[in-house]
Amino acid sequence: MKELLETLAKHLVDNPESVVVNERIDDDALILELTVAPEDIGKVIGKQGRIAKAIRTFMKSAAGREDKKVVVKIM
Repeated sequence: MKELLETLAKHLVDNPESVVVNERIDDDALILELTVAPEDIGKVIGKQGRIAKAIRTFMKSAAGREDKKVVVKIM
């Protein structure tokens, strides 16, 4: 799951080398923390949060296939 989010985020930003995804497990859920360069944060969030919502939906769909729960936090 970590690699999937990292690949997706790298295609959205101008500085793909600054994309960092940390993962941790908390209460039956996999928490993925996405960190990007400050100038790329708007590209990851999008207008009115639409891209962030799409990323979260995509990751939940991918996790559902493996019967996992995933939470994406954009930092």
